[in-house]
Amino acid sequence: MIEQSPAREALSKVPAVTLGFWIIKILATTLGETGGDTVTMSWLGETTANPVTGGYLIGTAIFGIALVVLVWVQIRARTFNPWLYWATIVASTTCGTTLADFADRSLGIGYPGGSLLLLACVLLSLLAWHRTLGHVDVRRIVGPREESFYWLTITFSQTLGTALGDWAADDRSEGGWGLGYGGGALVFGAGLAVLAILYFSSRKVNRVGLFWAAFILTRPLGATVGDFLDKPVAKGGLDWSRPLASAVLLVVIVALIFILPQRPGSHPGEAEAGT
Repeated sequence: MIEQSPAREALSKVPAVTLGFWIIKILATTLGETGGDTVTMSWLGETTANPVTGGYLIGTAIFGIALVVLVWVQIRARTFNPWLYWATIVASTTCGTTLADFADRSLGIGYPGGSLLLLACVLLSLLAWHRTLGHVDVRRIVGPREESFYWLTITFSQTLGTALGDWAADDRSEGGWGLGYGGGALVFGAGLAVLAILYFSSRKVNRVGLFWAAFILTRPLGATVGDFLDKPVAKGGLDWSRPLASAVLLVVIVALIFILPQRPGSHPGEAEAGT
């Protein structure tokens, strides 16, 4: 293994994938669910002529613009900035919430159609990334092209995760699996536990594949937890207001960024990467 020089390490502008990373990621995806619903359902849904289509479409445009701006700033940044990185993650997960709702409900293709469409987007993004740069390894985000593919794939994965979470939790009468918010959270949490066992028990399992599988699964986990916080008691939720749930999650995320170590991720050297 080749030692990394300080200059080369500084090129990495994404955080190290640690337990703290996954904790903040799950909270950020939960915030994306409550924050997206706050805008599309609570605010825009009450002011548009068509509460469903209008709210989701306008919300997607708002969060999409914010995401593009943040990704542009992230790519132009010279060093890793945890505040910028996590702000971009929250923007991607919030945009993913509104985009998934638009695909599932406004386009009329339902949860199966929306999930398959978004899965195809994730796979095509990963394929284009691999064909262009020869890898899809998040440890090797060292230039504008890698970052562009990274954020595109992340946004599609966040959107797919939202669709999967809604599909699992919603009632069968609405086209869902009928697991409820608690049941959905248990299923996706169990999926993440299986991936963790594979990671720690075997060196033969592809680490890159495990990362992307875990990244996708954290999104429906966050989506079901977010719905659990703000949905009515009659539907199995806690009936918190969406703005309140979003504010609480934001405070917790900010506190964890201060508390948990935030350092840029390392990546393999050229010799190691080629093995």
